Amino acid sequence: MPFTEIADRVWVLRHEWFDLNVSVVGGERGLVVVDTHASATAAREVIDELRRLDRGAPVAIVNTHEHFDHTFGNATLLAAYDDLPIHATDEAAARTITAGERIQEAYRTSDDPRASEVVATTIRPADRTFSSTAVIDLGDRQVELVHPGRGHTGGDLVARVGDVDVLIAGDLIEESAPPAIGADSYPLEWPQTLDLVLGLLTPSSLVVPGHGAVVDRRFVEEQCDELRAVAETLRELASQGVPEDQALASAEWPFPIEGLENAVRRAYSQLPRARRQLPLA
Repeated sequence: MPFTEIADRVWVLRHEWFDLNVSVVGGERGLVVVDTHASATAAREVIDELRRLDRGAPVAIVNTHEHFDHTFGNATLLAAYDDLPIHATDEAAARTITAGERIQEAYRTSDDPRASEVVATTIRPADRTFSSTAVIDLGDRQVELVHPGRGHTGGDLVARVGDVDVLIAGDLIEESAPPAIGADSYPLEWPQTLDLVLGLLTPSSLVVPGHGAVVDRRFVEEQCDELRAVAETLRELASQGVPEDQALASAEWPFPIEGLENAVRRAYSQLPRARRQLPLA
């Protein structure tokens, strides 16, 4: 569980719970913590590892999007390190409380052994928001924050550390499982969003996904292609008049179909559907 340095003063803690990545970027002014984990208890585990790392104190937090496994440690880090600014997109910050309360309600009846932690956590949204780009100045280096478009959520951001060619992608990219297409995802827009992310990468870039091992540009290209196949297939099925409840059984998919129900639902709510017609004599 300790932080691993993947580039000069860029560390990643790959936590067993959710196989989640918490990233830290160091500079002469302190540390930026990217994503804070899924509960106050998990955040205290992150803080313990930060203290073992012993490379300075956090001066800022970044949430890559609003989901609880990336934001529920916010309040705990603020209590440990005074009043840190929390950076996120406008959309993510606006949705953090409602998204968090919804997951807490779901966990009230869950048999997950860590459910009580999630329910007991205080939700704290970001207070430094932006719509397109922002920069955190660490003195001798900068952390660039970019909202490349909608994909996993409506408010995804990526954090770029340009001097070492590292990009922290949040759940726009996942390595240990197929991309999570949820009820708040944008499957038709996700490939174009990743096209913009690819524009921030070089052939040598290291990419930290939201979950799983650090990957390279080629992995991002391949996942982008798979998501594009999903989007194009959904457009084709809708244009052919295939009913929504028959879509998953009517095509080949790059991901397991049990993870694509929300993709179909979200896409069909946005796409015009043709009506099946008898052939004219």
